[in-house]
Amino acid sequence: MCDHVNFGVLMSDKEAIIIGAGPAGLTAAYELLDKTDIKPIIYETSDKIGGISKTIEFKGNRIDIGGHRFFSKNKEIMDWWFNILPLQGKPAVDEKILHRNMDYPKEYSQRNLKSKEYQNFPSPDPDIQDKVMLTRDRLSRIFFLAKFFDYPVTLNMNTLKNLGFLRIMHIGFSYLKSMIIPIKEEITLEDFFINRFGCELYKTFFKDYTEKVWGIPCNEIGADWGHQRIKGLSMKETILNAIKNSSKNKKNNMENVETSLISKFYYPKYGPGQMWEEVANIIVEHGGEIHYNKKIVGIKTRNSTISEIEVNNESTGEKIHKKADYFFSTMPVKDLIKSWEDDIPDNVKKTAENLQYRDFITVGLLSNKLILSNYTKKTSINNIVPDNWIYIQEREVKLGRLQIFNNWSPYMVKDPEKIWIGLEYFANEGDELWSMNDNDFIDFAINELKSINVIDKKEVLDSVLIREKKAYPAYFGSYDDFDIIRDFTDKFENLFLVGRNGMHRYNNMDHSMLSAIVSVENIINNVKTKDNIWNINSEKKYHESS
Repeated sequence: MCDHVNFGVLMSDKEAIIIGAGPAGLTAAYELLDKTDIKPIIYETSDKIGGISKTIEFKGNRIDIGGHRFFSKNKEIMDWWFNILPLQGKPAVDEKILHRNMDYPKEYSQRNLKSKEYQNFPSPDPDIQDKVMLTRDRLSRIFFLAKFFDYPVTLNMNTLKNLGFLRIMHIGFSYLKSMIIPIKEEITLEDFFINRFGCELYKTFFKDYTEKVWGIPCNEIGADWGHQRIKGLSMKETILNAIKNSSKNKKNNMENVETSLISKFYYPKYGPGQMWEEVANIIVEHGGEIHYNKKIVGIKTRNSTISEIEVNNESTGEKIHKKADYFFSTMPVKDLIKSWEDDIPDNVKKTAENLQYRDFITVGLLSNKLILSNYTKKTSINNIVPDNWIYIQEREVKLGRLQIFNNWSPYMVKDPEKIWIGLEYFANEGDELWSMNDNDFIDFAINELKSINVIDKKEVLDSVLIREKKAYPAYFGSYDDFDIIRDFTDKFENLFLVGRNGMHRYNNMDHSMLSAIVSVENIINNVKTKDNIWNINSEKKYHESS
């Protein structure tokens, strides 16, 4: 893919280099153009916009890598998204077919970069216009013991029936024990789960799946992962939510509900990548630059600043050196420190070398139908199961999650009569799963689905495999010593670590964006400390769910 050619607005002589064109990098570039006279220049290693939030197209069908719900308790982020892709004003194609009634806004407000004034426009019709955000029903369930359980685990008759009286009693007494005698110091993820759900429920629903995701026991993973991902959810929250849902007043107040329990979310017509492709277009139109297939291989410093980077053109092998006033890094911290050309302390180097990551594999399958039947009260096209995600907790398979793209957005599927699904696997680069060739892996994945009675092999029409390196920064390895790296990088005044891999945090999309927004604000306000950036997602209030 060729580099974008920038045109339009003339910039000042100040420039910012942004490493990576994922949500954090693109947000940083957008904010710089909107609020400053600093020209953003993005270097992206791949040939695709969006990082792990990209959308992959395969023969007219679209894959969302990992699944991305657009929901945040941060109003600034919600307004940011809707300014790029306004909320639908008419029903989507599946809503028309299923006769779903919903209140649609008649108009929306939008402002251009550099402008403080908003203009009003008629809200878009998703059947006619592409630049639109859909409102979608959220349904994620757990598939375990060949049965469906609500996700997050919900205290209802279905759960009680599926688990049986004896197991429910064990879970109840186990939870009471955790309330009376909690683990005083939560060191591991196992401690975190047991304190909130009790040992029995932890072993039933959390232990095996989490170890499938991370590849190591829960008692070897730091509790910080739980604090960042599901900090507000517990057995107490589950019980309170069950009581609220049983009341007559079921008004969905998204500001006050725990994020993991939201019933609706927003989603671009063509998946998350559409959001970031639109942002990229705006950046280029306003004078920013985006260069693809460019890998950062060298970083030079002078005093307490980054002075220059060395960039390798992955297509030609040509190397260039580039100076700038500011540097935003979304690249994996392990690679960032490895690229450092000046002497760095041994403890920084050692900590970076031992940072761990989890890699991700998605198999897209096009099928005539699924074996799974829809026994819910939610209607769907062709009466397929209405889930966005299904968490596969059957112990005999390695499959982690199953996405049904038809239910994320009907426009993700070329033929609405077909079922387009994504099988998600977690691996380590070089392990048995990662090393399997594509065709063998696809056959393996289809056989796993067949073994748990989700699909008939004869109904599969087409398939594709996608690998994503360093998708999840891990909370083990040298993670406990990460402050050594932070203390080192924070000393460089013009360097800002942002985003999931940039900060080595399992941030969701809104937190990644906020890290970029706050970094730009620090430049504007001449704030030297990076504390407010690192404090994002360390507070009690959780934001977006993915």
